[in-house]
Amino acid sequence: MAVFFAAQLDFIFFFYGLAFVLLGWVSLALARGAEQRMPWLFMAAFGFLHGMLEWLDLLALVIGDSVSFTVVRLATMMISFLALAEFARLDAVYLGYKAPGRWIYLPLAIFMAVGAFHAGLLSANAFGRYGIGFPAALATGLVLALHARTAASANRRWKMSAAIGFALYACASGLIAPETDFLPFDMVDYAVFSDVTHTPIQLVRALLACLIAFSLWGAWSQRQVDSVASPRYSAFMQRQFLRTLFVMTSILVVGWCLTEYLGGVYRSHVETAALGDLDLIASRLAGETAPVENAAKAAAETPEVRDLLSAGGDNARAISVLNRDVAVSDASDGFLLDLSGHVVAGAAKGNAARNRNNANAPYFVAALVGQAGFHFTVDPGSQTRNYYASFPVRAEGGSIVGAAVMVKNIDTVEGSLRHFERSFFIVDGDGVVVMTNRPSMMYRMMWPQPEAIRQALARDYGNLNTRPLLKEEVFNPAWVVVDNTRDYVQRRALLHGDWSLVTLNSPQGIFASRVLGIIVTLQMAILAVFYLVGRERSLYDNVQLEKRLQLEELARHLDFRAATDPLTGIYNRRKFNRVLAGEILRAQRYAMPLSLILFDVDHFKHVNDTYGHQAGDRVLVEIAHFVSAHIRTSDVLARWGGEEFMVLTPGLQIKEAVALAEKLRGGIRSLAYDNMPSVTCSFGITEYRKDDTAEFLIARADEMLYAAKIGGRDRVAFVAEMTVAPTIVAL
Repeated sequence: MAVFFAAQLDFIFFFYGLAFVLLGWVSLALARGAEQRMPWLFMAAFGFLHGMLEWLDLLALVIGDSVSFTVVRLATMMISFLALAEFARLDAVYLGYKAPGRWIYLPLAIFMAVGAFHAGLLSANAFGRYGIGFPAALATGLVLALHARTAASANRRWKMSAAIGFALYACASGLIAPETDFLPFDMVDYAVFSDVTHTPIQLVRALLACLIAFSLWGAWSQRQVDSVASPRYSAFMQRQFLRTLFVMTSILVVGWCLTEYLGGVYRSHVETAALGDLDLIASRLAGETAPVENAAKAAAETPEVRDLLSAGGDNARAISVLNRDVAVSDASDGFLLDLSGHVVAGAAKGNAARNRNNANAPYFVAALVGQAGFHFTVDPGSQTRNYYASFPVRAEGGSIVGAAVMVKNIDTVEGSLRHFERSFFIVDGDGVVVMTNRPSMMYRMMWPQPEAIRQALARDYGNLNTRPLLKEEVFNPAWVVVDNTRDYVQRRALLHGDWSLVTLNSPQGIFASRVLGIIVTLQMAILAVFYLVGRERSLYDNVQLEKRLQLEELARHLDFRAATDPLTGIYNRRKFNRVLAGEILRAQRYAMPLSLILFDVDHFKHVNDTYGHQAGDRVLVEIAHFVSAHIRTSDVLARWGGEEFMVLTPGLQIKEAVALAEKLRGGIRSLAYDNMPSVTCSFGITEYRKDDTAEFLIARADEMLYAAKIGGRDRVAFVAEMTVAPTIVAL
């Protein structure tokens, strides 16, 4: 499980960062329209910065890390935690609690700086998480829980869920830090958590970040639903929440499958290339050892060597043979051993290798039983790597009389492979690296060994690094975690001896190819978020537009009712006064004529008393409809009160207004009513004069109406501009 999650660490970082970016976006949405706008802006800053931090960690995983890049990521982490702490501090103040001022951040920064100075960058990361991240996240969970206590029931569960998420995140992010030797941070670090749970802490943090983001998004959605107060919008937001969960989950699953597929393609390429690396290094080593093996066999089969070991022949001639075979095979030494393992003769090119105890040497033991012997060894004194090849020397009768041994210094193999791109290690039978193109790994244990063996190896190698590179011995090709990095390891036993060849292939290329899948996943997630947000905003705008149109319709209806006479459907007195004031201003400004006609129904009380009020109302309605149909659209008709009506005629002079009044008087007189006789109306007319007010104009029209009544009713009375006495026009 640990190996599987190590392979998915890049996608986990991406998922982790995406969750926090979503948290930042939700916090910005909560900041809009919130009373405590500033705290939510700090929460948004925390979300975006922490999401960026995880993507920077992903970038470090892909392209490699450096001291400067580590400093940048460390600074980003600290700023994000400080933003979260400021959210908690400001929100606590908003809730009415006492909170320390911003001076509190200075000792926290000093605390982290001291950790970085004394224990290094990794310990500074731990200091920051313990000293700032943990209290900031815990305080945030606390203030959100306090908000939940006073929130409405529909919103309480979302805020409480976010509070629980932050409390758990405080433990996951603040108390579990990167590996460090500084106490007490090494008690529960990434490696310990992974060993216990078989799950990387980054995955747990990512899931908690999703819980926090979706909880706050639920709180924002509930606030939107409450503010809009629309059943259609409320139902949509419920579906939108479930739809978003489904869509984002589907995108992440599909993106992970795509990322895994692309990584698998490259992984297959790595495995094929690793097999080729094994063949290349093994062939390079075989090119060094094969001539020595042939030389040992050739020396053992020469008569001079046989005679020397079986019958005490000429030593000089045997040495000559050894010198020849050493020169031909480019060996570093050659010598002959008798049955007791003592050196009988040696090449002139000899070295200290022939002085070792050969009686128990594997190559000599193999020769004594009639087999070729081969053995790799490290000289304890010079630390040189040698290869021994032996072959049994037989007398004339076939009995074994000794062994011919050739020695080859294979240090040159390491030099020729020093610039090999991938890491290779030649390890002895106990798993100690005795040859590698990574000097820092020399004499390091490849896999764990019991304590007794480790102590014996430490005595043999002196500067042995007993910290194993791998967690266990490998026999077959596998993907393993090496120093917190996932590598492809292959092991092959060398043809002779107990040494083996191990190659490690770095996953940088795999991560680089998987990044393409991550980028595609990010693009799909962004498109999905824009689409879902766009749908929400579109419906929100439509609902708001509908409500606005309803309010406008209601306002128009109320305005119509306020300006309209309920019986006749024409303007009432209030509306007429507003129109009259405007027309007077226009007449003053543009010197346009303006006339006013006031008329009422003659003997209207008699109609009500005789035929009833319903009949009187019918008379008023019929008169209003008739007059409306026979005046211009620019003229204004209003019921002035009771049986009185006003007609305002912009642009008409007094003579034209009189003609209109005569037309209306005659038409009203000819109207027929059921079960009652026709009625007549009296008209009073005046024209606007300079400096007239509405009151003066209406008063003169009322005087003219009174004159018409006095004159016998069913008449039109008007006053010209230059006359004083009214003029009465009768039928």
